[in-house]
Amino acid sequence: MKSPISDLGTVCQLAYCPRDFDAAIRFWTETMGVGPFFRRGPLHFPGMLYRGEPTDVSFSVAIAYWGHIQIELTQAHNDAPSIYRDWHEQGLDGLNHVCIVVEDIHAARALCVERGHSIEQELYYEGGGAIYVDAGGGPGTLTEMVQLSPEQKERFASYQATARNWDGSQPVRDL
Repeated sequence: MKSPISDLGTVCQLAYCPRDFDAAIRFWTETMGVGPFFRRGPLHFPGMLYRGEPTDVSFSVAIAYWGHIQIELTQAHNDAPSIYRDWHEQGLDGLNHVCIVVEDIHAARALCVERGHSIEQELYYEGGGAIYVDAGGGPGTLTEMVQLSPEQKERFASYQATARNWDGSQPVRDL
């Protein structure tokens, strides 16, 4: 029997692609008590691929911690081909993908291709990269696999430390 995708790494994140970004921030901070969110963007990744073709998607992410789980909210700023554009074109809202931290993004990609999973989107950067895999589960079941750079590991650790003592002030912090 083939090992499941979860054997590739540790689940670290629930990622949403909300239609109303501000309402999503309010829900997570005011109702769920999750925060603060650290917002970065607009982001562009040279060499990003969508279904094997170059794309120039522009997007922002807001990241917060709910205990050990990272909550990510993504907001696309253009209509370039991407998993975010597809999500909204399908009229969807809510959970877009889960994220697994892997040690070797290229090995994870090769294994997913070998298993016949579709690589929907991919990007690479110094010290890491991310792929978004459709293993056939339907809306909300994309799996992001990410190899974190040392800088990302430090940044996420600081976000998590801030969340432990968050008093509700400054729910969104732009970086």
